Amino acid sequence: MGSPDFALPTLEELHCHYNVVGVVTQPDRPSGRGRKEQAPPVKSLAQQLGLPVFQPQSLRKLSAVIRLSEWKPDLIVVAAYGQILPKAVLELPTKGCVNVHASLLPAWRGASPIQAAIAHGDEITGVTIMLMDEGMDTGAILTQRKVPIRPGTTAPELSDQLAHLGAKTLIEVLPAYLRGSLGAVPQNDAKATYAPKLTKQDSFLDFSQPAQTLLNQVHAFHPWPGAVYRWRDKMIKIIEAHVHPTFECDPSGRFVINGLPAVCTGDGLLVLDVVQPQGKKPMSGKAFLNGQPDWLENE
Repeated sequence: MGSPDFALPTLEELHCHYNVVGVVTQPDRPSGRGRKEQAPPVKSLAQQLGLPVFQPQSLRKLSAVIRLSEWKPDLIVVAAYGQILPKAVLELPTKGCVNVHASLLPAWRGASPIQAAIAHGDEITGVTIMLMDEGMDTGAILTQRKVPIRPGTTAPELSDQLAHLGAKTLIEVLPAYLRGSLGAVPQNDAKATYAPKLTKQDSFLDFSQPAQTLLNQVHAFHPWPGAVYRWRDKMIKIIEAHVHPTFECDPSGRFVINGLPAVCTGDGLLVLDVVQPQGKKPMSGKAFLNGQPDWLENE
């Protein structure tokens, strides 16, 4: 079970090593300016591999549970599916349900663990292979693998790294788990942190925050929901930026020029290397300034 690009390496590895009886993914949804129906990446890969695909609106419907039961699964593997599995589904496979989660649980339970780790400035993250229960990423842990988060890493870059690490780790531990020789360790709920589903509201930058915090958000929220601010009644998305190491300015939110457009923050200067004005394509900060002589007029 999976939907986005993150789940692709897991499906590929499972297909190479095991008999995959079917693939469950989210329904096709409208996407892009034309709002055309677009299949989840997992569906496209499953079709290429010649695997049966099931796209239920909800796994809580009896009809969905009956459909899954017809496959008689020994094990259900989940990687970024996008729905919480109900008890009826969790109890279907004889070997239970295993999840590939993109954090070091109990840190960052929820829908956006990769973005949360970058946005909060974590230096280490990783993947967790866990048994699933009825909670939100609360099941016992089979194993974990750690990786450093390099400065400047964006969410898509880290997602790709963790996707491949998660798939590799899953294939490494599944034989021992299926033999019954790999035990699971309960999570420490007292140390749990949460990464809820992102919304467009998360994209708005608060310049009273330190510049490094804002830069983390630029990296974490690329490409969606983005890191944006309002300037002269238009939305400007920051694509790339950096923190000036020594520049001091006050008050926060004041626009300045430091060779490039820049904004004073609660602590330090955020320099805008690449921006995307509303309705336009991404451009360098220098090109933006050339077309916006009134940049310093922050009203």
